[in-house]
Amino acid sequence: MRRRLPLLLPLLLASAPAFAVGADAGGYLRVMTRPDFQGGDGRLGYWNLYGRLLNEGPYATLDLRLDLLEQQPGTREPWTSVHMRLEGGSIGNADSGNGTLDHFRLSQAYVQAGDVLLRNVTWQVGTLDYYFGDLGLYDTRPAEIFYDTVGASARYDSRHLELLLGAGDAGYQIKGSMYDAVLTAGGALRLRPVKGLELGVGGQARYEPEVPGNVYAPYDTPDVSYEDWLRGEVVLHYDQTHPTQLLDFPGPVPTHAASGKAVAYLGLGGFGPVVWNNLFASYEHLHPQGSTTESYGGQDYTIYVKSLTDQRSALLAGDELQLKLVPGRLDLVLGGLYGDQRDGDNHIAPTDYARRYWSVVGRVQAYATDTVHFLAESSYANEHSRNGNAWREHADSVFATSDGVPDTRGLQYGDTDTRRTWQGKAGVVLSPLGRGVYTRPSLRLLYGLQYSNQNNAFGNSFVQTLDQYAAFDTVEQHWHHVVALETEAWF
Repeated sequence: MRRRLPLLLPLLLASAPAFAVGADAGGYLRVMTRPDFQGGDGRLGYWNLYGRLLNEGPYATLDLRLDLLEQQPGTREPWTSVHMRLEGGSIGNADSGNGTLDHFRLSQAYVQAGDVLLRNVTWQVGTLDYYFGDLGLYDTRPAEIFYDTVGASARYDSRHLELLLGAGDAGYQIKGSMYDAVLTAGGALRLRPVKGLELGVGGQARYEPEVPGNVYAPYDTPDVSYEDWLRGEVVLHYDQTHPTQLLDFPGPVPTHAASGKAVAYLGLGGFGPVVWNNLFASYEHLHPQGSTTESYGGQDYTIYVKSLTDQRSALLAGDELQLKLVPGRLDLVLGGLYGDQRDGDNHIAPTDYARRYWSVVGRVQAYATDTVHFLAESSYANEHSRNGNAWREHADSVFATSDGVPDTRGLQYGDTDTRRTWQGKAGVVLSPLGRGVYTRPSLRLLYGLQYSNQNNAFGNSFVQTLDQYAAFDTVEQHWHHVVALETEAWF
């Protein structure tokens, strides 16, 4: 099967209709080796909050475009093209997935047509992902809409204005195999009033209607407390308060669900040492969950939790500034990311839905020659749990779950509510295409060092228990370092 993969592109192009006048392929590749002698998984830390460098794994993307009717610039003649994207996070010998194709997916597929009915309007049917730009240091897109949507959109584009309107269904992205239709609609507006300045706003709304009888539609199990649900004791509590009445356990009550997202963007540059600055912001009211399952007395019970999960929100803001400090010799990129996630239904337990975090990243790249560069990067991040302790500072704090006090019924985890992480990275970059922080391909030999107040703050398989009969001892370490040989390319 692996031998057939390289044949994919030639076969697709060879099977193109005779009237197709153009086809091309592009993509992205990231592969590395990072031998980790501290028992880690080859990544310096847990996630991209500390900067994407040395915190990401292997990845590959293949973008295909087939022009069925080529666009003729300066005319009003219709044109159309087919687009597909295949991507995944596994490469042979570089990660535990070992490059198997079940780690890849056809993430985007759509048809575009232009100058049909309306001039300067591009119609798109299929996946609708749209974003204003990237935070390169973090490899994230804070101002993104329609990532979850399959449907149709229309985009008007002129020199100073871009307007997008779209609608579709987000049910499969949000609910997976428990699919239910989640209708979504929205749009985006981008203004380019003068050279070197861009402004953008956008958003989408989602609605999942009440459908009595559909097992995957939104429902509530009445009279369920958040703590009982979190502990998996809803049925146990009902049995204790209603002895011998389990046959009368409350059934689901149909309801509806709604969510949405708003985004904003400011970009400017092209003056003095400023190459470009991207500022993004988004606010999302997350879509509620559907149901969970509890086992009690040898029987499974479904708990419907729409009302227990419909007060979750996420605020995200990020900025990235690219500077030419010494033209042709020294570049600097500065980035910052802030997130505030809230859960109005949960005031008792630490989760990823109830936290606040921020980080700063700075990268300098010096050019010894056009192709030999030196890179250095540093980052600092602070993560705070709103509902108490979420992390363990020490190997022997495994039982400290309630403000540092052992509590077998405690809902907290560890002995601190704040994780502080510093990373430093440096090395040599070979860049065949010349100067530039984001010039690719690049071949890099890097060393990375991390310090965190959390014990073993990186992917690992260390034993956590303090059981005297455990075959392995617990390990205490706050420093982590890796050496990486890696490459990254756009093609």
